[in-house]
Amino acid sequence: MGRTLTILGSTGSIGRQTLEVAGAGGHKVAALTFGHNVKLAEEQARRFHPKLIATPEEHTAADLRARLADTDVRVLSGEEGLMEAASLPEADTAVSAIVGVAGLRPTLAAIDAGKRLALANKETLVCAGELVTARAKARGVDIVPVDSEHSAIFQCLQGAHLREVRRLILTASGGPFYGMDRKALSLVTRADALKHPNWSMGQKITIDSATLMNKGLEVIEAMRLYGLPLERVDVAIHRESVVHSLVEFADGAILAQLGSPDMRLPIQYALTWPDRTEGPAKPLDLFSCPPITFQRPDVETFRCLGLALECAKTGGTSTAVLNGANEVAVGLFLEEKIGFLDIERLVEGALERVKPVQDPSLDDIFEADRAARQAVYGLTR
Repeated sequence: MGRTLTILGSTGSIGRQTLEVAGAGGHKVAALTFGHNVKLAEEQARRFHPKLIATPEEHTAADLRARLADTDVRVLSGEEGLMEAASLPEADTAVSAIVGVAGLRPTLAAIDAGKRLALANKETLVCAGELVTARAKARGVDIVPVDSEHSAIFQCLQGAHLREVRRLILTASGGPFYGMDRKALSLVTRADALKHPNWSMGQKITIDSATLMNKGLEVIEAMRLYGLPLERVDVAIHRESVVHSLVEFADGAILAQLGSPDMRLPIQYALTWPDRTEGPAKPLDLFSCPPITFQRPDVETFRCLGLALECAKTGGTSTAVLNGANEVAVGLFLEEKIGFLDIERLVEGALERVKPVQDPSLDDIFEADRAARQAVYGLTR
C-alpha cells in the first residue's frame, strides 16, 4: 500500500533518494521542505505535485513562489511553515532528513501529528533522544530508522524481543583515512576527506565518516532508540560496507543484514515496513563481494569517536554539546578555515567549557546547542 509523505529536507541526499523511491513505489508526496536549492525544489514540485512546500528563509520562498506561480502549490517560509509541512493532515508518514539539530522541532511536530516517522536525522536522537522517544510512545508513533546501520538493526530485530539481545554491533567503513596515524591526518585536505570509499552522501555526513564522529553519533542514536546502555552497543570497522550492522542475541547467535551500499533500500523499508516490495536499489551480488573483514576501531587516533563514547556515558545535554560543536567545526573545515584534526580539538574544547545538564528540558537542549556553537567560535578567534 502506497504512503503519503512529508519529506523534511527534500533537496538533500536522503530527500532526493526518498523521492526516487516514492516515484518507483507509487507513494504520494503531500509536502516538502528544503533549504536553499530553489531550482531543485521547483523540479521536485513539478514532478510530484505536493500541496505545500516550506523553507526557512522568506527570500527563498519568494523566489520559489514566482517560479511556481502557474501551479497551486503553496509555498511557506519560517518555522511556522516548516511546522505546518511537518504536520500536514494529508500525510501519514514524515521522512525526517534535515541535517543537524535544525531537524529537531519539525520532527517533534510530525510526531505530535501522529505520523509514522522515517528517521534519517540522527541528531534528533543524539540531542533529545529521551524526549523524542517518550513523545513518540505517548502518541503511538512508530519510529522506523533510515540510517543504514539502524535500519539493519531494526530489520534483524523483527520478530525478536529486546530482552533477548546481548548487544548491537554497528559497522563502520572506517572512512577514507583508515589506517593513517596522527601525523598523516594532520595533513589531509577537504578534498581528501570528501572521498568516501563506499558511500555517496552529503558533505557533512561524509566528513563525520572521515573523523568517525558519525559512528559515535550512531552509537548514541542506537542507545536512545532501543533503551540500551553503552556497554551493549559496539562498533566494528568493516571496510567492505556489505554488512550494515549486526545483532548478537543471548544464545550467542548473531544476525546480520547484508546489502549493497545503497540508501534507497533502508529508505524503502522505512516506508513499506512491515512489508517488503520491489524497489530501485541494486541487489547485492554475493559472488562478487570482497572477503568480509572486521576490526576494532582506533579511538586514540580517531578521537571524535572516543569523545562521542564519553558523552554517551555522561548523558544529559553533553550529547547536544557534542553535536552542536561538531556541526560548527565541520562547517569550518568545509570552508577550509581549520584543519582536519582541529575538528576534534574544537569539539573537545566545547565539551570542557559547557557543563552538561541532566534530565534536560527541550529548552535546556537548545541552550546547550547554542552554548556549544558559541564556544567553538570563541576557540577559533
